[in-house]
Amino acid sequence: MTTTGRFFCADAARTRGDSIVGTAPHGTAWVLIEYRGGWPANGFDGLDLEPGTKALVFAAARAARARVLLVRRHGRTMPQGPPRWAVLRYDATGAHRQHWGTWGRDEDLAQIAPALTTPGEPGGRPVVLVCAHGLHDACCAVRGRPVARALSERRPDLVWECTHVGGDRFAANVVVVPDGVYYGNLDAGSAVTVVEEHLAGRIRAEHLRGYTDLFPPQQAAVAAVLDRFGPAGRHDYAVARTFRDDDGWRIRVTGRPPGPAAADGEVDGEAEIAIDVEVRARRTPQRQLTCRGPATSSAVVYEAVSVRQG
Repeated sequence: MTTTGRFFCADAARTRGDSIVGTAPHGTAWVLIEYRGGWPANGFDGLDLEPGTKALVFAAARAARARVLLVRRHGRTMPQGPPRWAVLRYDATGAHRQHWGTWGRDEDLAQIAPALTTPGEPGGRPVVLVCAHGLHDACCAVRGRPVARALSERRPDLVWECTHVGGDRFAANVVVVPDGVYYGNLDAGSAVTVVEEHLAGRIRAEHLRGYTDLFPPQQAAVAAVLDRFGPAGRHDYAVARTFRDDDGWRIRVTGRPPGPAAADGEVDGEAEIAIDVEVRARRTPQRQLTCRGPATSSAVVYEAVSVRQG
């Protein structure tokens, strides 16, 4: 609660020390629609578009389990040319698949449906999304827009503001797609460092919410490995096995750590190793988790309690 009496969920989460580990929503496909007008609180769903086209995009996205986000460039200068749309995908091999198009009429967005069912162009540059959806949650705008400004100054070709990505209390949130890597609790300075490191193939545990192709306990396991062995590329580690028991999860992560282990001595960076991580889950007390939410919500926290080289 601020001195004005207004509640900001991101301030409260930092005061409580809420864990961001394992909080990336699951998914491997994204639909981005550039929309230069005001964003409704419920994003794409709230746009006044031609009903048939809107229903077609929703149905195709739901079938592909894709997240639909409105995007725009940071700043008040109106971009030149028609607005763009994109379908971005990530798969387990690390391959990126992308479709890009433009739209001027609502009906043009129907192109998204077939794009969701065809492979798309391989490769392509990553897209850096910064949640700045103020009508959805005030913290997304208050904390997101300074981050969008800082990143846009460095990488104007890669950075877009976007609608709600989840985890309002972890604002500012940044998502790199189609890698599917969520970062949270960022400010302008840390965001620039995190994104530049990511683009250089060095993902750090600090500020990492998780990889979206993994489920929360697996995200927590990979974060624990990164914390133990140091930053690594998006594809340097893989979850090889996940076993659930009454106490939690036992997860084997395999890969090539970039440097020495914290306690196990030197590790040859060319040799693949196996790391066994035990993850436990607990539920937090009821509290207010978003700026507009009830004070009766609870969250699941995932904690790595053991990290051992196999």
